[in-house]
Amino acid sequence: MTRLITALIAAMAVGTAALAEEMKMAVTTSFHNSGLAEVLLPEIRKDTGIEVHLLVVGTGQALRLGEAGDVDAILVHAKAAEEKFVAAGNAPHRTEIMYNDFVVIGPSADAAGVGGAADATDALQRIAGTGAAFVSRGDDSGTHKKELSLWTAAGIAPEGEWYNAVGAGMGAALNTASGMGAYILSDRASWLNFGNKGDLALLFSGDPVLFNQYAYLPVNPEKHPHVKSGLADQLEAWLVSDRAQELIDGYRLNGEQLFTFNADR
Repeated sequence: MTRLITALIAAMAVGTAALAEEMKMAVTTSFHNSGLAEVLLPEIRKDTGIEVHLLVVGTGQALRLGEAGDVDAILVHAKAAEEKFVAAGNAPHRTEIMYNDFVVIGPSADAAGVGGAADATDALQRIAGTGAAFVSRGDDSGTHKKELSLWTAAGIAPEGEWYNAVGAGMGAALNTASGMGAYILSDRASWLNFGNKGDLALLFSGDPVLFNQYAYLPVNPEKHPHVKSGLADQLEAWLVSDRAQELIDGYRLNGEQLFTFNADR
């Protein structure tokens, strides 16, 4: 009898799993490294019946996956590139969901004096001026795109032995910076959730230019009829809901809020 009950429970579990509708979403490594996905995905499935499978890549790669119709939606953080994606007909629209900020991380001794910088431009000029080791994602991610725009604003072409482009995600890049005792630009959420801080510390933040907006873009079904646009629309409706706001605003590490909900609705 016990075996029969166990078998029935297992069968019911399999049946429930089969009822879930599946879709693919490309997301940034910074979003994934923050740990927020582990909070949101079970609730999305519970509320909508949608099993969201994540492809964790940099923003540039996520946009290319969307352009090719290899995913049903993307969640990224590079507004200019997203607007080009929409203008090219790859998505019908972009919907802003949440934000945090970028921060400059570096060795606690701070030989470049980044902690005393007046703004982000000054921070980068101090790093380049002293030749202090700097780790770049170098992967066409949203963080990499932001970093390059900051170097341009600072009037600096980052190159030379001090500049280390690693072509990796946020967690791997932070690990490299930790091992080298180097400076790095990170999103705040990934930094707070990073376990191998070593001698690194958050040295500079607060410049409005370091604002970091995340947006959701469903892939255009007119361009790719095979995409699951109905599920993508349901997911978008959930992401701008009161329930999503509660979870996003409520997600904290060591008492610090990692994201702020600001969805268009």
